[in-house]
Amino acid sequence: MPKTSPRGPNPIDVHVGSRIRLRRQLLKMSQEKLGDELGVTFQQVQKYERGSNRVGASRLYRLARVLDVPVQFFFEGMGDMPSAPGLAENDQTPIVYDFIQSSDGVALAQAFSRIQQAAVRRRILELVRTLADEADAASAATVAPGTIDA
Repeated sequence: MPKTSPRGPNPIDVHVGSRIRLRRQLLKMSQEKLGDELGVTFQQVQKYERGSNRVGASRLYRLARVLDVPVQFFFEGMGDMPSAPGLAENDQTPIVYDFIQSSDGVALAQAFSRIQQAAVRRRILELVRTLADEADAASAATVAPGTIDA
């Protein structure tokens, strides 16, 4: 089991909290409404979402019922936790976490989740990858203005 700083949140609690927040936002539910459903304050919901307070087993089960997801939803995307504090080199958790913390990320996830056809989803993914590649290429071209190509 990885050791974590006693002052910092456990990476698993942070992941579970980010999944709680994602699902709550996808349902367009306020922290106050979720707190009412769970019998806790909205401040407690905030602490769960940040990972600063650990969610107990019975509360996690209740969250799953209120948010209409299976309990394992909160652990999806976690994979194997790194053996040491910090993140593995290929760990995408920070990217995903930053994405779902943004209003654009939540809006995109909501819209994308409404698309039922797998072929359409793949085409959208291809489009986004192409746009990202073009943006990277444009950035690289402007990095060193005035330099002469070899």
